[in-house]
Amino acid sequence: MGSWRCVLELNSRRETISGSGDDLAHAIRNAADLRIGTEFLHNEHIDVTSDSNERIREVAEFGVTYLMDDRWAAGVMSLRQPINLPTGFGPRPSMSFFLYNEDGTQGISRPYLDAVVPQNSPGVSIPQPPEDMPKYHIGDAWDDGTNAPSHSFVYDFDVFRYCVNDAWREVLSHSSDGSVCSGSLDSLIEAFSSGHEIKLGIEGLCTPLLNGQAELRHEVFVQGGSAYYYTEQKLFIIGTHPVVRVRPAIPLTYSSGNWDFGWLMVRTDGRVVYRRCDPYTLQFSDHVTQNAVRWFVR
Repeated sequence: MGSWRCVLELNSRRETISGSGDDLAHAIRNAADLRIGTEFLHNEHIDVTSDSNERIREVAEFGVTYLMDDRWAAGVMSLRQPINLPTGFGPRPSMSFFLYNEDGTQGISRPYLDAVVPQNSPGVSIPQPPEDMPKYHIGDAWDDGTNAPSHSFVYDFDVFRYCVNDAWREVLSHSSDGSVCSGSLDSLIEAFSSGHEIKLGIEGLCTPLLNGQAELRHEVFVQGGSAYYYTEQKLFIIGTHPVVRVRPAIPLTYSSGNWDFGWLMVRTDGRVVYRRCDPYTLQFSDHVTQNAVRWFVR
């Protein structure tokens, strides 16, 4: 299964202590899983009214990873419900799509799941940093009072540790029309039939979010779930874990209307069906594209 290792460590000023962004990008390019470790004090980050200055160590899973322009890495927490430490969950059910770039810049988008009627329309919001939290530096803010507020920020964690598990092995790469570039379908099917896990690197997945802006080459990595092989057609199909799409940029940031989330069905002929959830309305729609895909097994 491989082992976890730290490929990049930053201090509270986001200066490199060890490793490099190039090391992280190289790992993400090879479909490595990403977890980021941070440390902070309870009464600086969780409850500023508390007497407790207990140090908390957090390690978070980033189920969706990005490689932009073949050189810049970022990750998104795709499965997280907000937790109200140390007692339970946050007051409103939602997803917490925290985003971390390789330079320690961060963002959060939060689609609510409780069907409360929105009070505002999407647009620019006034940044509102938390009170008495000087280590929290808020940037642009968007869509307050809607079902999907977001903002960029930096929290001065005592340390940032970017840890990867790069036990994945690429077995097939194909173009957007399914033409094989390297590896083979037989290798993928052999691994799949033996119970191996599957991960995908999908090129250009977020291009529809550019809305006419200049293309930025990007690859989005997400793990697959249930998979199917049509033995006569020689066609492999897989459904993925949840994916969060963000308009490609360096660094990756949230803004109004530049992100969404959903699930993918991906085939080895390049057909990708994205079941998109509109974060503002929670309404679903299906979108079909043809994409180049790299297939990894573990």
